[in-house]
Amino acid sequence: DAFDKFYDEEVVMQDNDYPAREGKNVNREYEEAFVNGLTEFRGAKVLNTLVSDDLAVTEWWFDYTHKDYGTRNYRQLAVQRWKNGKIVEEKFYYNN
Repeated sequence: DAFDKFYDEEVVMQDNDYPAREGKNVNREYEEAFVNGLTEFRGAKVLNTLVSDDLAVTEWWFDYTHKDYGTRNYRQLAVQRWKNGKIVEEKFYYNN
C-alpha cells in the first residue's frame, strides 16, 4: 500500500503541537485507528500542492464524522520532508 511504499521506517509524524509519533509501525497504527473511527465520510479533496526539492506541502479539505471527534469539516496542511524517495517527516496543521 501507499504507506509501505512512501513512508520511511523511521518516519516522524505530528499533528499540530501534539507529541510527535516516531516510527512507521506506530504511525500506521495511529492512522488505522483514525480511519476505523470514522462513522461517516463525506469527502476529501486536494486543494493545493507545492513541491520544492525535498519538501511537499498539500492543502486538504476534509468532511467526515468520527466516533471520538464528532462532525468535522475543515482544511488541513500536510507538510512532508522527503529523503531517498521516502517521507521521513510529516506534520499536519489544522484548526477544527
